[in-house]
Amino acid sequence: MPVAAVILAAGASRRLGRPKQLVAYGGETLLERAIRVAHEAGAAPVFVVLGAQYETIHAAIDWSYVRAVRNVNWEQGIASSIHTGLSAVDKFAPRAAGAMILTCDQPKLSAEHLRSLIALFEEHGEAAIAASAYAGVRGVPAVFPRAAFEGLRALSGDKGARALLAKPPCEVVALDLPGGEVDIDTPEDLAGLSG
Repeated sequence: MPVAAVILAAGASRRLGRPKQLVAYGGETLLERAIRVAHEAGAAPVFVVLGAQYETIHAAIDWSYVRAVRNVNWEQGIASSIHTGLSAVDKFAPRAAGAMILTCDQPKLSAEHLRSLIALFEEHGEAAIAASAYAGVRGVPAVFPRAAFEGLRALSGDKGARALLAKPPCEVVALDLPGGEVDIDTPEDLAGLSG
């Protein structure tokens, strides 16, 4: 069974001062890159949860092989975007074995890592969460089996998937993601991004 991808891209990027989703990196925007690597890794379907700056970001992306999902409650925090993404998985991908949750601001992420993450999830019979490991933590990207959806739906406010990984409802298997801690939140982060 396939694994759906839920790319969280609804935030306002307040600290950066402009939509991080549209920041150019390596000849494409960060959001385009996240969509591409999820697609290349074999995740299907791929959903992008948008919220802040919806019209601007929506107009800048090719939606031919990815589905936009609007989170009207994005100001309530990242948990609301996870809930929106899971609702899309339930509605449009009811046969998906699980959901791979990722963000659009991890520039070191590769399709190879996501492909390996999905393979690790499948190796464990879809009974475990396959999470990325970096900087001493387990975090996203991570593939959650349907059995973990209830725990994700219980998250609130700015508690993201990492909160569930700290107290998981099932086994968690980890895959190292070199550079996974690199994300784009501030102008300084952007200035330090090479490539």
